[in-house]
Amino acid sequence: MLLTPNAMSRRMRLGLYLGTGAIGLFLLLPIVFIVLLSFGSSQWLVFPPPGWTFKWYGQFFANAQWMDAALSSLKVALLTTVFSVALGVPTAFALVRGRFPGREALYALFTLPMIVPLVIIAVAIYALFLKLGYTGTLFAFVVSHVIVALPFTIISIINSLKLFDQSIEDAAVICGASRLQAVFKVTFPGIRPGLIAGGLFAFLVSWDEVVLSVMMASPNLQTLPVKMWTTLRQDLTPVIAVASTLLIGLSLLIMLVAAVLRRRNETRLGVNS
Repeated sequence: MLLTPNAMSRRMRLGLYLGTGAIGLFLLLPIVFIVLLSFGSSQWLVFPPPGWTFKWYGQFFANAQWMDAALSSLKVALLTTVFSVALGVPTAFALVRGRFPGREALYALFTLPMIVPLVIIAVAIYALFLKLGYTGTLFAFVVSHVIVALPFTIISIINSLKLFDQSIEDAAVICGASRLQAVFKVTFPGIRPGLIAGGLFAFLVSWDEVVLSVMMASPNLQTLPVKMWTTLRQDLTPVIAVASTLLIGLSLLIMLVAAVLRRRNETRLGVNS
């Protein structure tokens, strides 16, 4: 029996949906298992759990070491976000609007941390800070995280700058504004989605970072992924699943906020046009 083009198209779409759903389910299943284990009643990481309880969440929030690690992760991630955006904005402007020799090489240099294996970067940074005596400090954490987060911020801002119509900024200058005023009052609002996306990427890179954090950690200062790593080597307690669930939850929340902001921006641009 010959199929009509419409029937073939429907079957192809159905196959595409089923294949995409199967791949998504395959990728999400480990995350679902971790979340379920955080509510399991067993004192070991046993699946399926014999029962359900919230006691591991109580132990997590009552444990000063876990809370200190979570607060340290939050502090490092926020500082990394601020410095990545502060450094990424002038860098992106220079790479997009600058006219100087070696601009392409400079762009490649700034994106190099995305290509070089992270363990190589971690060893190099650790050797440098060990020589300077800064290992185990908040400064070392933030600097190392900014190095790997900055490329994501720069790329996000560059993409927004390339889509922004510079003639609007020039029109503001013609109307009497200084170039700096035009940038702050016209260009920055226009590239706001790129700034927000760059900041969110920087936060997520820092929030989940473990390789660099292991190198920079000390008994007095360690992030949540480092605390999970050290605890995992000693005991398979479900509290680790709780910490993993919180890491995943905050990451999903940030992604949801980014999606909402992007949708609002698209709606605003559609209304303005």
